[in-house]
Amino acid sequence: MDLPRSFTIRESSHRVCNPFTSEKLNLLGRAISPSPGTRILDLACGKGELLCTWARDHAVAGTGVDISTVFLDAARNRAWELGVAERVDFVHGDASGYVAEDPVGIAACVGATWIGSGVAGTVELLRRSLLPGGMMLVGEPYWRREPEDQAVVEGCHMARKEDLLALPELLGRFGDLGCDVVEMVLADQDSWDRYAAAQWLNTRRWLDANPDDELAADLRAELAAAPVQHARYQREYLGWGVFVLMDR
Repeated sequence: MDLPRSFTIRESSHRVCNPFTSEKLNLLGRAISPSPGTRILDLACGKGELLCTWARDHAVAGTGVDISTVFLDAARNRAWELGVAERVDFVHGDASGYVAEDPVGIAACVGATWIGSGVAGTVELLRRSLLPGGMMLVGEPYWRREPEDQAVVEGCHMARKEDLLALPELLGRFGDLGCDVVEMVLADQDSWDRYAAAQWLNTRRWLDANPDDELAADLRAELAAAPVQHARYQREYLGWGVFVLMDR
């Protein structure tokens, strides 16, 4: 059970494996200002940057769960680097079925709502680990602009226009699920650029070092197309944010 190698190649230099910059992740932490000692469960935690930096900056503790052994190795190394390894731990496993043994003050899924087959299932999964009065953090894309045709939809790596909502409708959807939206921090086009463009450099460096690898031809074709696709579709049409929810 692991991520395909192509994911770890593209995101080899990333600390945050989504269109959030470190600055926006820090802004989110300051916005909700968790109390020292708050326990966090981060499902599909990637390289653990949220847990590690918030443990350093806000004295929280918690557990991250992810399917990628490569990302989890990076998360553990980051915890030691920041001096928080005694406050955070990381579990290799399927986040879609993970529930905390003891309820937590913050339950997060930042950019991986496929673990709950969408927003509704992910909110329900997070609720199963949450203390009364706790917060849920949900990272989710939305339509920044309405796609005019199927080419735009597919250019944004979606199968159907209905797979995403516009921002007002997404906020309303959280309300329909019985949640108050109490904070949000949104990525911007520069955030998307930093996430996407760093993948291009990671891929090129890997290709230069591994020209005969079985993945080389596919990643070479992907790199040739990715900058134009990003500028034409993803940068213009996709928004992304982390939404802070509390049960009503």
